[in-house]
Amino acid sequence: MSQSRPVYLKLRDQIAAAIIEGRYREGDMLPSVRALAAEEGANPLTVAKAYQQFQNDGLVEVQRGVGMYVVKGAAEKLRSRERERFLAEEWPEIRARVDRLGLKLADLAEQA
Repeated sequence: MSQSRPVYLKLRDQIAAAIIEGRYREGDMLPSVRALAAEEGANPLTVAKAYQQFQNDGLVEVQRGVGMYVVKGAAEKLRSRERERFLAEEWPEIRARVDRLGLKLADLAEQA
């Protein structure tokens, strides 16, 4: 992950990974802004900005005075977006390196 990437995007990626991996399931409440900020050593405003992106994308819903909850289908939506991003941004570079090294897909499958 790029060091120059904004902290709120790094936090967003961490939270997205937790949702995709099932650490936060549909209907689960996310940690409060303050709790996550303390856990990650981040500014609460930075955490709030990351959470706001999830809210804007319809992946979480806020219950005022209670907390923020993961909505149904959030993990699949995130997984789909991550696949698209991987194939568009990361895979071409990986594929070029595989080609440069003379590796075959069968070689890679044996390593899995």
